[in-house]
Amino acid sequence: MELSARTVAGGGTAEVLVLSLRGESLDASNVAAFKESALALSRGHPRVVLDMTGLQFVDSSGLGALISCLRQQNGQRGDLRLCHMSPAVRALFELMRMDRVFRIFDRCDDAVASFA
Repeated sequence: MELSARTVAGGGTAEVLVLSLRGESLDASNVAAFKESALALSRGHPRVVLDMTGLQFVDSSGLGALISCLRQQNGQRGDLRLCHMSPAVRALFELMRMDRVFRIFDRCDDAVASFA
């Protein structure tokens, strides 16, 4: 699992941090490293988009880490948006009703633009 960051111009004058998650799973085996990296990279950036391209599996610890990241963003008066979710991961989010907690977009550009 690899996490990289880049900033892009968002809606208005605000920049949006796009975190790209590369790996097939977010589970108990890698969730601690993900959470540590994501929280460190997003500190000071209230608007964050997590690009989940390639992610095929998320377990309960992965969901917990994503919720933790969302709480950090909310604490900064910001938000975390998700994009490029695979059908399998999207189905899990809908089953667990996490699609009511997170704003999910098919394209990263749409997620970034949603901060306008």
